[in-house]
Amino acid sequence: MFDTAEKNRAVEPFGTNLSQGAADYPGLDAWRDLDVKQAPQWYDQKVFEESMHELSHVPPLVFAGEVDVLRERLAAAAAGKAFVLQGGDCAETFAGATANKISSRIRTILQMAAVLTYGASMPVVKMGRMAGQFAKPRSSDMETRDGVTLPSFRGEIVNGFDFTEESRRHDPRRMVQAYHTSASTLNLIRAFTTGGFADLRTVHSWNKGFMSNPAYARFDELAAEIDRAVRFMEAAGADFDALRTVEFFSAHEALLLDYERALTRVDSRTGLPYITSSHFVWIGERTRQIDGAHVDYLSRIQNPIGVKLGPTTTVEQAMELIEKLDPEREPGRLTFIVRMGAGTIRERLPEIMQGVKAEGATPLWITDPMHGNTITAANGYKTRRLEDIMNEVRGFFEVAHATGTHPGGLHIELTGDDVAECLGGSVAIDESAFDERYETLVDPRLNHQQSLELAFLVAESLAKGNTP
Repeated sequence: MFDTAEKNRAVEPFGTNLSQGAADYPGLDAWRDLDVKQAPQWYDQKVFEESMHELSHVPPLVFAGEVDVLRERLAAAAAGKAFVLQGGDCAETFAGATANKISSRIRTILQMAAVLTYGASMPVVKMGRMAGQFAKPRSSDMETRDGVTLPSFRGEIVNGFDFTEESRRHDPRRMVQAYHTSASTLNLIRAFTTGGFADLRTVHSWNKGFMSNPAYARFDELAAEIDRAVRFMEAAGADFDALRTVEFFSAHEALLLDYERALTRVDSRTGLPYITSSHFVWIGERTRQIDGAHVDYLSRIQNPIGVKLGPTTTVEQAMELIEKLDPEREPGRLTFIVRMGAGTIRERLPEIMQGVKAEGATPLWITDPMHGNTITAANGYKTRRLEDIMNEVRGFFEVAHATGTHPGGLHIELTGDDVAECLGGSVAIDESAFDERYETLVDPRLNHQQSLELAFLVAESLAKGNTP
């Protein structure tokens, strides 16, 4: 299923499979006449038009062949033959697109994937919330501080974090900067995942640079087991091509339809439109209205897509989304990303999973245990408890197994750095650490150690075939 030769055949026409310029395809602009939620109010129409023209003619960031490979991988996960790991920043920043920070995030995802693959004996589809996750939806358009009211921060693709009038204006040139930052990030990702950095034969070195703690000690034990297995295979004359490189796909929320439309291209092999800003895009909880612009636009492109489902979701809404986004029931096309909260998932998810299954639909189901568990700490920081995150993961597995559904993946906000943003862990983080080690601009992320702890929890569940 993960054969290198097969992959190479699928993506061979890298330079020839996309037409020049933004896609000219029937229906792609129907969304403009619909309700567009979370839409920025660009400060200058002329600058906006110039930015859209530039983005409409830049090279694609990803290629249709790569997207098709990902759809095959997701189809395998939906069928219970693989597991999906999506991880990365809540909101990328331009300054954060450095080699060290990108490599740290990739290393964390690779370590988690190694834990899952070895512990569960199951292929892991690796996907980063990277190279495009610059936009964030907000519950309020405006923010007030000390009597001053300015537009809310919507991610660096729209405006700046500094609380000034100039920083907070919605600047369309930021979309161009986001494109170029994404291109640089993808260049590094491809180098890291094909140039030896991801070689499983060096798995024992992936913990270097981190202080000793129970999660790392456990990973070192697993790395030693992998080393022994690799040495045995090498002595037996096994081919190690599959160990030297990894497939790594990009993903982000398709929040800014102006940006996605400008980066949509027509595949010359099939004559069909693909979003080329990312391999995988998803629709958020705030923009999944069945008659809204986001659902309409993503229904018309060929990429595999996700939809976030919160606790208010009904079976009827889920089925409407399936009919709109995946009417042909194409394997790997549609992923439901469940984000309900630790205290709600066991109550709300069973009806939805059972209802969808009763209709004969088989989307890929993955859990987002982050967004339903956000709280405000006593000292004012937005945070999450690792205990709540793990509890929601347990609930997801419980419901999936009870309904005969494959628990197909994990979607988390993480960083490879030693930050203090989420509470708990084997080396417990408390609120006192936030003043010095809280770095996120929007939502709190799991740090490297907490991410590994979560990976071991999920691996145990997959290996046992029941709840952890």
